Amino acid sequence: MNDRTLPVPATLPEEAQAELQSAVAVLEGVSLPMRLAALVGSSVDSLRRRLPGPAQRLLTAAVERALGIALRTALRSEPARNPTPLSGAWLHRGLLAASGVAGGALGLPGTLLELPVSTTLLLRQVAAIAAEQGEDLARPEVQAECLKVFALGGRDPADDAAESGYFALRLALAETLQGTVGRGLAGLLPGFLGAVAARFGAPVAVKLSAQAAPLLGAAGGAAVNLAFLEHFRGIATAHFTIRRLERRHGPVLVRAAYEALRAA
Repeated sequence: MNDRTLPVPATLPEEAQAELQSAVAVLEGVSLPMRLAALVGSSVDSLRRRLPGPAQRLLTAAVERALGIALRTALRSEPARNPTPLSGAWLHRGLLAASGVAGGALGLPGTLLELPVSTTLLLRQVAAIAAEQGEDLARPEVQAECLKVFALGGRDPADDAAESGYFALRLALAETLQGTVGRGLAGLLPGFLGAVAARFGAPVAVKLSAQAAPLLGAAGGAAVNLAFLEHFRGIATAHFTIRRLERRHGPVLVRAAYEALRAA
């Protein structure tokens, strides 16, 4: 029997199955809006109602602008390169905490101003995780995968499970990228950024509401930003682990195993 006639394995190897199980737990777990609501002792709905009307109208444009700035700046240098003696995770924790302190201390205007900064810091962490999982950050499609993490991590607790599941959302985002492969960074931006912002806007709205809450202030801004970091690091690790497993074992087998774990 030659290599061409070898049977396709019906299941993933044990180690890959364990990695996938961890990824499923993260990607299908508690949403970030619910985490933030628990952090400040409120509910998602009450936090959203706390956001002033003008801020709600500005939110979509602010999120798209923050994502665009992050994409143009976070990947310009090597995100995995760390010139300090601190680990990359701790360095970004410190920077995001400081950014949250500044935004929280200045209230809602300060939070809107710091959004591009915190989004850029988050994207650098996402890109570093992608590089660790074997991705080539010079490729526009990989840069798009980094941005997808913001949409994958922005699942709304009210979403229909069939439409907001990991692979359903990946497919929907992939459709916005059709025809852009090979056109470089500029080709990714128009429709794709809007699709990502539509998902990322849900946790950002709760972030703005939480940081605008009375008595929260600077300390609350730091806590909210650190919650963002923890959440999106987890989503990035899960997403790029699945992509690595797909390269190694094939997307059909990985998706079948994912759906079986999700159903269980």
